[in-house]
Amino acid sequence: MTMKKLLSPPSCALSSLLACLFLAVCVPASAQKSLPKTVAPPPPILLGTAWYPEQWPESRWPADLELMQKAGIRFVRVGEFAWSKMEPSEGNYQFGWLERAIDEAGQHGIYTVLGTPTAAPPAWLTQKYPETLRTNEDGRKAEHGNRQQFNWDNPKYRELARDIATRMATRFGHNPYVIGWQIDNEYAEVSFDPHTRADFQNWVKQRYGTLDNLNERWTTAYWSQTYSNWNQIPLETKPGNPGLLLSWKRFVSATWVSYQKNQLDAIRQNAAPRQFITTNMMGWFDGYDHYAVAKDLDLAAWDDYVGEGHVNPYKNGSTDDLTRGFKQKNFWIMETQPGHVNWAPINNDLNKGEVRALAWENIGHGADAVSYWQWRSDLNGQEEYHGTLVGADGTPVPLYPEIAQLGQDFAKAGPVLQDTSPKSQVAILHTYPSFWAIDWQRHNKNYDPIDELLSYYQPLKDIAQSVDIVQPTVPLDGYKLVVAPGLNVLTDAAVKNLMSYVNNGGHLILGQRSGMKNVDNGLQTERQPGPLVPLLGGRVDQYYALIHPVPVDGQFGANTSKLWAELLSTNSPDTQVLATYGKSNGWLDGKPAIITRKVGKGSITYVGVWMDDAGMAKLAKWMTAMSGVTPAFGPVPAGVEVDPRYSKDRTVYVLINWASTPQTVTLPAAMQNVLEGGSVQSVTLPQYGVSVLSEEKK
Repeated sequence: MTMKKLLSPPSCALSSLLACLFLAVCVPASAQKSLPKTVAPPPPILLGTAWYPEQWPESRWPADLELMQKAGIRFVRVGEFAWSKMEPSEGNYQFGWLERAIDEAGQHGIYTVLGTPTAAPPAWLTQKYPETLRTNEDGRKAEHGNRQQFNWDNPKYRELARDIATRMATRFGHNPYVIGWQIDNEYAEVSFDPHTRADFQNWVKQRYGTLDNLNERWTTAYWSQTYSNWNQIPLETKPGNPGLLLSWKRFVSATWVSYQKNQLDAIRQNAAPRQFITTNMMGWFDGYDHYAVAKDLDLAAWDDYVGEGHVNPYKNGSTDDLTRGFKQKNFWIMETQPGHVNWAPINNDLNKGEVRALAWENIGHGADAVSYWQWRSDLNGQEEYHGTLVGADGTPVPLYPEIAQLGQDFAKAGPVLQDTSPKSQVAILHTYPSFWAIDWQRHNKNYDPIDELLSYYQPLKDIAQSVDIVQPTVPLDGYKLVVAPGLNVLTDAAVKNLMSYVNNGGHLILGQRSGMKNVDNGLQTERQPGPLVPLLGGRVDQYYALIHPVPVDGQFGANTSKLWAELLSTNSPDTQVLATYGKSNGWLDGKPAIITRKVGKGSITYVGVWMDDAGMAKLAKWMTAMSGVTPAFGPVPAGVEVDPRYSKDRTVYVLINWASTPQTVTLPAAMQNVLEGGSVQSVTLPQYGVSVLSEEKK
């Protein structure tokens, strides 16, 4: 039987965004006469790959698509680097090949996510319009021959980018096989040209209004930095005035927002509402404020690459949670590595079974799609050595059967996972200004703000089994415990929200370096934690970067503080000292290291130490016990990850064994084994083993 067929109805509809939008899709007859007027909605959980039909003869497409279909791949991302194929010369638009590729994929049961091709402008464009090339910080112009050579702030480039996005949306905005759009690809590179500098100066003027206001808030009297004209303000990315540095990052973020909106508006004006719009972000990449950029998108997506080594389930899982927090809903993995990459110092392959386990971790944390980069090895180009699912000869690589197993997994589990999403009792607070502020002034070269967050995340994840990572300004009342490691830049809005949370019975933990800076990255006039000092009934008297760990003792036993220590004091009789420092530098000896205060039914705690792993585990146990946080699933052996997803009528647990030996998990109640069938009371998982368990709500 031929594999070629029209999209057939899956066993269930896509949750939330897509399900209700595919009921009746009309295709303009003038544009696409051969296409069906309606197709079935995509399944709830999708397996995908990045496909580059422009690199291969059309005669090869059916063979590739049949191999995709056999593996259970249900969508391809197409077009994000194909501008020179879509518009080989200015005004000469060639979309016929793309329409044929989309149609051919649809005939094989495969949907399409269309990428706008603006991350890789064609040579004719940058040659004719050299002003569209970005300028490096050293003043040199980028050149053709790579990608991301464009200037994201240049008006001419935006005009050309909007034009190609408009023409694509006009052609494919009602194509029944196109389910969504990816704008550009991995936003990253910025420009330091005179036009961008003038725009930055104008942005600063709009934000601060007067030079007197700016000079006061940036404390420019320091080192005679005072500005008497807006055009004196430089572009500064290296250590310098903290207010200037933070303003530049905010400008970069705002410019990416407007760059994205330029294309997003063009698509929305010409495409069916059922087609979602996203872009592919890069996890903990700190080039811009991801919350700001995600705001206008329909869903968030990120590119999940391990690089050298193997999966760190806490680091990777936290990145999923970070991305889910951008819009506080399920997300997509738009790219992930099929075995190995080509850009790491050592491009080792993930172990057999590890790729499948990684994909299921993504799903457990709220991904509704996982897509592999890329389908087939390039015959030339900068990424010849990157992992793929099919080799240069067109035959499957050894990883292909593991991907095919995922295809079977997703088909089985999709109906059960439909309309489910993670829901946590614990939130960790994160902002990009705080991340940047600490990273610019680490004070200890080893003080990594991501590592700080993970030092709290890992033991909390082990106990609660589900953690949200969100901004401090989102509604917090639904959380039993809110933890803020390194909330360095504390805005008025965040202060108001945190105080309301505690006063209404919430339990707030402030980690080291919290509340040190104001909205302009200047020191708070109060000591840490700034405006929260009265609520805490205590403060940070001094901070110390450490060469050697210092001892800490108290309610959490004997531990050590590495890298950093803050000397705390109390000014309220009901503020309790939970831990004190041992003998070290004299200043810290016997002084408070962790303090807490009850506020009505709530509490606020300040942790001034970065304890070792054992100490953080004990701290997490105390935090969850005093706030009433309970495990979502129940106790499991070490090395087994539990990821719950909830709907109104069921809870689905994804269990993954990252330990090197098999682990047996006793279930808290009988559950349905989704992948293997039947009702079970326990499961045994080999290394990288996965079990999906469903429990109906009573």
